Amino acid sequence: MKTILSWSSGKDAAYTLHRLIQNQQKPDLLLTTVNQDFERVSMHGLRIELLEKQAEALQIPLHKIPLKKDVDMATYNQIMKRHLENLKQQGHDKVLFGDIFLEDLKKYRIQQMELVHMQTGFPIWGHTTKELAIKIIESSIKAIVVSTNAKVLDESFVGRLYDKNFLNDLPTGVDWCGENGEFHTFVYDSPDFKQPIAFKLGDKTYKTYKPCSKKDENHYKKNVKNTAWDTGFWYIDILAL
Repeated sequence: MKTILSWSSGKDAAYTLHRLIQNQQKPDLLLTTVNQDFERVSMHGLRIELLEKQAEALQIPLHKIPLKKDVDMATYNQIMKRHLENLKQQGHDKVLFGDIFLEDLKKYRIQQMELVHMQTGFPIWGHTTKELAIKIIESSIKAIVVSTNAKVLDESFVGRLYDKNFLNDLPTGVDWCGENGEFHTFVYDSPDFKQPIAFKLGDKTYKTYKPCSKKDENHYKKNVKNTAWDTGFWYIDILAL
């Protein structure tokens, strides 16, 4: 059986991989969705160059799925299905995810993988995120916070190291692993990297997002009460050296 790890470029994926390697279950492929218009990792805003450096440091092949910036959910599902079917034909049978406690997301993943007759796995599922955050840091995985949801974390949190000081400064209600989308990270070093990734911090930017289709907007309003769709995010550009 050949396995795929859904690779976000962040700490949860890196810790999931670390656990797999410790258990002699190193995946055969990393899978990442990227924004083809901006050449960045989706949601994280990380330059593709740095994503590729991560795969090189891990010595694991990388499969990128390019998506347009305004892709709607139906198109997203179609593109994902096509890529997964191709990977299935190449002998990949199972996709692993670094999700922790979001039941709806886990259910969605399983349903999508069933459409292409692939198995799923969630190696760090069910962990208490406060305990997991400490385990990530103590494992020597090193990460930079590259984006934050501006509703809960201001720009001062972007560009910081993901460490115990960062955790102690988080406002009440913000998950220590950012499992609710409060923040995203870029892993620049790990016990599983053959070498750290050299980088420097660039400029901070603020961006807002709207639904890509009326169907997506209605789905959002149905599932998220008392919350407007328009969401602002702070990003920091990370430049490879």
